[in-house]
Amino acid sequence: MIDPDGYRPNVGIILMRPDGQVFWARRVRRDGWQFPQGGMNSDETPVEAMYRELREETGLLPEHVEVLGATPGWLRYRLPQRSVRQQDRMVCIGQKQVWFLLRMLGQEADLRLDLTDKPEFDLWRWVDFWYPVEHVVTFKRGVYASALRHLAPIARGVAGAQAVPPPKPDPRRPGNGRYRPRYRSPSSSRGNSGEPGKN
Repeated sequence: MIDPDGYRPNVGIILMRPDGQVFWARRVRRDGWQFPQGGMNSDETPVEAMYRELREETGLLPEHVEVLGATPGWLRYRLPQRSVRQQDRMVCIGQKQVWFLLRMLGQEADLRLDLTDKPEFDLWRWVDFWYPVEHVVTFKRGVYASALRHLAPIARGVAGAQAVPPPKPDPRRPGNGRYRPRYRSPSSSRGNSGEPGKN
C-alpha cells in the first residue's frame, strides 16, 4: 500500500521499561539497529498494525504492554536513492509513520524474536531514551528525533527526569530549533542472562 506521493504507511514502536530504557534491536544479517517498525495493511488502523508488528517482531502480546501515547499525524522519511526500486509498478520513495510509545508490563522472558519464518531481528538490548537518535541509520535520524521529542514528556512522566532528560540544543546549529539529544552508552542490561539480545 503506497500513497499517491510514494510513501508507504507504516507504524513505529518505542517499547520502554519503567526505568526509561528502550528496546533496541539488530536487524537479521545486517549491522543496523533500530526500533521495531512495519508497514500497515490496507484494512488495518495504525493501532491494529502496531499490535501485529509488536507480536511479529518482539513476540509480545497486548497484555504485555501499555500504550502511553502516539505521534499525531504522519512523520515521513525518504529512502536513499539506491534503495528505491524504480522498476516496481508503484514506486515507494519512503515511509510515513505513526509512532507509539509503549510501557513494558511483561517480563523479558516474554520477548521472542523467532516467532515468524523470517525474523526481523536477531539481537536486542535496552538503551537510554535518546541513544537511538544518533545510532540509527542516517536517513531515519530526523524521524527518530521527531518521534522521541514528541513522546519524551509522556516517557518522562513515567520514568522521571533523570531517565528522560530534555534534549539539549545542538551547538552546530544555533538558533534553528534543532536539537541534539543527550544520551549515555547502552545499558549493561542486555537481553537474557546479560547477553546482548539473546532470544
